[in-house]
Amino acid sequence: MSLEGRIAIVTGAGGGLGRAHALYLAAKGARVVVNDLSDTAARDVVAEIGAQGGKALALTGSVTDEAAVARIVGSTMDAWGRVDILVNNAGILRDKSFAKMTMDDFRLVVDVHLIGAAIASKAVWEIMRGQGYGRIVMTTSSSGLYGNFGQANYGAAKMALVGLMQTLAIEGEKYGIRVNCLAPTAATGMTEGVLSPASLAALDPALVSPGLLALVGESAPTRTILCAGAGHFATAHVTLTDGVQIGDGADAGETLVARWGEATDRAGEIVPAYGFVQAERELAAAKVDVPALAVAR
Repeated sequence: MSLEGRIAIVTGAGGGLGRAHALYLAAKGARVVVNDLSDTAARDVVAEIGAQGGKALALTGSVTDEAAVARIVGSTMDAWGRVDILVNNAGILRDKSFAKMTMDDFRLVVDVHLIGAAIASKAVWEIMRGQGYGRIVMTTSSSGLYGNFGQANYGAAKMALVGLMQTLAIEGEKYGIRVNCLAPTAATGMTEGVLSPASLAALDPALVSPGLLALVGESAPTRTILCAGAGHFATAHVTLTDGVQIGDGADAGETLVARWGEATDRAGEIVPAYGFVQAERELAAAKVDVPALAVAR
């Protein structure tokens, strides 16, 4: 299960979870680009990797800056000739209840988490397509998957990353690009003061990073949401129930309310292979003959 010879870029890797990711990937044999806003922090992590016998580069820049990201990817290509792994880890918090949150704070969090991941993924996409191999990890969160008080901006961005993963995984499949999500629970600067000291001690970021081996290795899955924390690993799924066919009667809304239990019954639910599965099932239930959507473009 070695990553020997692979080239990885980890964003936001100057501390916390990103640092743990960079150290772990390097320990598994990958050469790692440590990206961070702080040159000092990035260089410190590179020094740690070097002290352990690994190879790493410190490349600074914000993931929200397209020119900076292009420079980071270009420098990686100049140094090592390819990019095999991208871990979109960079992020910030601006927690407040939605009533008190400004739209500037909403936009800023979405910009860093979602747009930053899109910019970085776009910057490596053609490289990975050309070499017929790539592994991209988006960092989602239980706050996005299930909601969390005071994190409307963060939750929206994190769930949006799941949607980005779903589509990039479909578009990248024939090029050997596999795209997954990691939903970590870890004691970092972003969780300090939220959890008890005992909980923070158990949630060492280094206990999350081993999940990357499953997501970026040769036999990696694609379109998987891996939840990891305190050495525990599980997967989350976006599912679709069998549902109930009601039709177009004038009382369709009232009938739906009356049969709500059937519409939401989770027995037999599925994980759709692509988004149009919903429409296919709805048209089939309405007895309309429609061919399955051709996913490959």
